[in-house]
Amino acid sequence: MKVGDIFATYRKALSFVRRSYMLQMSYKFEFFLRLFFMFFNILTYYFVAKLIGTAGMKYLAPYGGDYFSFVLIGIAFSGYLMVSLRGFSESVRDEQMMGTLEAMLVTPTDASAIITLSTLWNFIFASFRVLLYLLIGVLLGVSLAGANVIGALIILGLTIACFSSIGILSASFIMIFKRGDPINMLFMSTSELFGGVFFPITVLPAWLQTVSHLLPMTYSLNGMRHALLQGYSLRELAPEVGTLVLFSAILLPASLLAFRYAVRKAKMEGTLVHY
Repeated sequence: MKVGDIFATYRKALSFVRRSYMLQMSYKFEFFLRLFFMFFNILTYYFVAKLIGTAGMKYLAPYGGDYFSFVLIGIAFSGYLMVSLRGFSESVRDEQMMGTLEAMLVTPTDASAIITLSTLWNFIFASFRVLLYLLIGVLLGVSLAGANVIGALIILGLTIACFSSIGILSASFIMIFKRGDPINMLFMSTSELFGGVFFPITVLPAWLQTVSHLLPMTYSLNGMRHALLQGYSLRELAPEVGTLVLFSAILLPASLLAFRYAVRKAKMEGTLVHY
């Protein structure tokens, strides 16, 4: 890629982020209300952890034994799945509703680049929320003193790649069918229940743990907890990293192909602005 192309991509990304930021700030009350209730959400799990005490030690031992630390990582980083699933599909839906999708897709910029850039602000805000979760968690007693930050960042990058792939598949469905999104509903519900967000998957019966092992969320949260709470080395994180690389290698190309197909189909049928 030429230097000029890099600067052009940077300017496009900046313009998308600026547009999304301005739109978000036009609803300041909602923005700060979401942050306010995030604090209450954390406090809820803090007191639930007080209630549980050491009752779940058998299941929590691989993660340090503290339920609050365990669930804090779960609710913080599972937000990336929500952003991915809703961000891409809602971006397509919003552009359809405003009548700007067709204009965006006739520009020289690749369709997959447009859909990715349009959700960039969502990921920036999600990262800000994660930092707030961790900061509040530390103030409430969560220890991140021995965290492997490099390992956590590698897990995070692969997590975003996996979740974004699922989100782009969701956006492809919306592009063609306009309403109803089984991909969103399927991955959101199964990941929250079977992905280890609120409790270790070892609580589940063995046959349901099989479902857990088919979800990127399981490996993402396992790796993140081991990296941040127990300071696992990159070698110790290799099983989670390798599995997330495999998920990304399969899902990312498949999702981009699906989205390009959806755009071509919508253009041929003249339904880009139909909603």
